[in-house]
Amino acid sequence: MYKVLKKCGRAKRAEFHTPHGVIQTPVFMNVGTAGAIKGAVSTEDLEQLKCQVELSNTYHLHLRPGDKLIKEMGGLHKFMVWDKPILTDSGGFQVFSLGLLRKIKEEGVYFSSHIDGRKIFMGPEESMQIQSNLGSTIAMAFDECIGLPAERPYVEASVARTTRWLERCKKEMHRLNQLEDTVNPKQMLFGINQGATFEDIRIEHAKRISEMELDGYAIGGLAVGESHAEMYRILDEVVPYLPEEKPTYLMGVGTPENILEAVERGVDFFDCVLPARNGRHAHVYTNKGKLNLLNAKYEKDDSPIDDTCGCPACRRYSRAYIRHLFKAKEMLAMRLCVMHNLYFFNSMMEEIRQAIEEDRFHAYKAAKLDGFRENGK
Repeated sequence: MYKVLKKCGRAKRAEFHTPHGVIQTPVFMNVGTAGAIKGAVSTEDLEQLKCQVELSNTYHLHLRPGDKLIKEMGGLHKFMVWDKPILTDSGGFQVFSLGLLRKIKEEGVYFSSHIDGRKIFMGPEESMQIQSNLGSTIAMAFDECIGLPAERPYVEASVARTTRWLERCKKEMHRLNQLEDTVNPKQMLFGINQGATFEDIRIEHAKRISEMELDGYAIGGLAVGESHAEMYRILDEVVPYLPEEKPTYLMGVGTPENILEAVERGVDFFDCVLPARNGRHAHVYTNKGKLNLLNAKYEKDDSPIDDTCGCPACRRYSRAYIRHLFKAKEMLAMRLCVMHNLYFFNSMMEEIRQAIEEDRFHAYKAAKLDGFRENGK
């Protein structure tokens, strides 16, 4: 059940009730592709970092260690010792990113494993079966993520096929949830809106999938090469055609700036690898912009990454020490920066929720964006 508690313009503050707890939205999902956040971050750490939802990847877990093994171990929640919500993406984006290693047909996609080259087939039913074995809270429908730029005839054919795949996903998930040995009989399904940067195709697709009465709706195929202005234009056009009484998820986005802009346009759910990836390379987010701790000016800087932050790294360690750890190639450097970045993103979502509740989101957004620009002045 999804309940909007407060609106500030199109920005929504809501609660999403799931089999694994209530998700307060807007929310940033912390990406643990293979069942762990890269950077030596444990599930105990995630609780300390205010993580509400962990996101794992169907494609990667299917290849290693295998979804059937995870089912034998009691499902992904038990396997990774995490009792809060988990969203699994369908594998569609990974298949898209394989490029020449894949072949798309009506029945599904034939591709080669990036690990050992073995031939694999994945269609809507297979994706649902894998996600059912994982037992995630929310399963994503299998779709084709279209690369940009894209020709209109191809986009039209692809979106029509994605719609047919979604119907098959819904039917298969219903079947799987009835099985006696299913890990999570209350598994939820989100559909995905596609259509590249053609707003009319996007809108028609949004109308069509909205009729299917799914648990939530995602906007896919953005943040794949188009400009930020194009992404915001598509959100302006498409979000109003998705059900307001269901959560809206912008896949693979993004930067703090992207999130603020998308929340203003009515988006609830976000995910992105950037906080963890950037953290592993000494790039950290602060309320005064992004810093590169490898810069020489931080060699003797005894201040925390961000003096307004309460994360485990900022409470105890200096920029100088963390920079030293990177130079010494100590794993602790990555761990501290990933933890800081995740805490920063999750805390920002807390602030966003509070700002919407207090009917001051637009002022909050403007002040936050001004702060991010400060470091570049």
